[in-house]
Amino acid sequence: MTSRERILAAIEHRQPDRVPVDLGATPSSGISAIAYGNLKKHLELSHGHTRIYDVVQQLAQPEDFILDRFRIDVVDIGREFNQADSAWRPVTLADGQPAQYPAWFHPELQPDGSFIARMPDGLDIAHMPAGGTFFDQTYFPYLEGYPADFADLSREMGRILWAALVHSPWDHAGDPGFWERLRGTALELRRTSDRALMVVIGCNLFEWGTFLRRMDNFLMDLAAEPVKVEALLDALMERHLAGLKQVCSAVGDVVDIIRFGDDLGTNNGPFMSPKTYRQFFKPRHRILCEYVHQHSKMKTFLHSCGSIRALLPDLIEAGFDVINPVQTTCRGMEPEGLKADFGREICFWGGGCDTKTILPHGSPGEVKEHVKRRLEIFMPGGGFVFNTVHNLLPEVPPQNIVAMYEAISEFGG
Repeated sequence: MTSRERILAAIEHRQPDRVPVDLGATPSSGISAIAYGNLKKHLELSHGHTRIYDVVQQLAQPEDFILDRFRIDVVDIGREFNQADSAWRPVTLADGQPAQYPAWFHPELQPDGSFIARMPDGLDIAHMPAGGTFFDQTYFPYLEGYPADFADLSREMGRILWAALVHSPWDHAGDPGFWERLRGTALELRRTSDRALMVVIGCNLFEWGTFLRRMDNFLMDLAAEPVKVEALLDALMERHLAGLKQVCSAVGDVVDIIRFGDDLGTNNGPFMSPKTYRQFFKPRHRILCEYVHQHSKMKTFLHSCGSIRALLPDLIEAGFDVINPVQTTCRGMEPEGLKADFGREICFWGGGCDTKTILPHGSPGEVKEHVKRRLEIFMPGGGFVFNTVHNLLPEVPPQNIVAMYEAISEFGG
């Protein structure tokens, strides 16, 4: 099988020829810049660059020779943007390693060693503490309450870190000819590579409520202000569907998978009851999925952290083909149960290696044993793409990363 065939076989619940693997195709299946630099040093690779394409999470864009070395089967079409050296500028990471930021990103270093990211008008939107490896949101435009109407919604969404500091290709979305360029780069990538292609779009609903109102307020709003929540979600859907129409028109016949996001789970269960999910979010998720399936050939991929087992039947009914990151350390997310109960209905993209304990703290031998056991559970009958439980974080020893990929190779031929 080609890489593209391997990924699509897994999503369609057909047994692939070997384990399909992702590293870096989404901002929830990637590697931190520090971990990436350490991995390259461990492999004695001194060429190339550690380029931080997602500045919020400080994630590196894996280079082609890394993708080739670990037999990665899928890539984000955004990697075809910002390829010129002039698109980047040097930066020093928290551990002293050299790396590069996008040329447009200039957070302000504070006397205490922390950083502040601002809008061009000076608005403080995000902080990273001294020694930190992640920017945290500081600006919540609807913190004091909902506006009378949502005429300013697009403007305020653009002032929240996830949009203001967005990763490629969307940092170019305002450029003239962007959609034509997006199509052209996707076509060229498909011509020159047999890897599956991913486009990351977002279309978050619950999360945008938390970004705008702050988590505590929006959770209370679901019970106390349902009319206002519905109005906000309708306004978000209007914008999401407009963007989705453009994506499907531009690359829907070229790209294989479209990635949505909405973190719905905590460590112990969903943020809300299934009833609440069905009231506010399921009908809208269904509309998004139906639009993709009716207007493109793309598979629908949802990133949703936490314990979401109670919501999986509804997410499947809403039309999602793929779920990620499969946070197996959370309540009810044990691999055996997930595979037995849902393995024929949805593709698990993740859960292949625990990033909370095993990968950062285990020995290479323990990592190998753990990964092979996960593959024994998830691989039969397809419906699985290997990825760790979310991103590879800075503290992960590079020898454990190598052991993880060695285990995949040993298992899958």
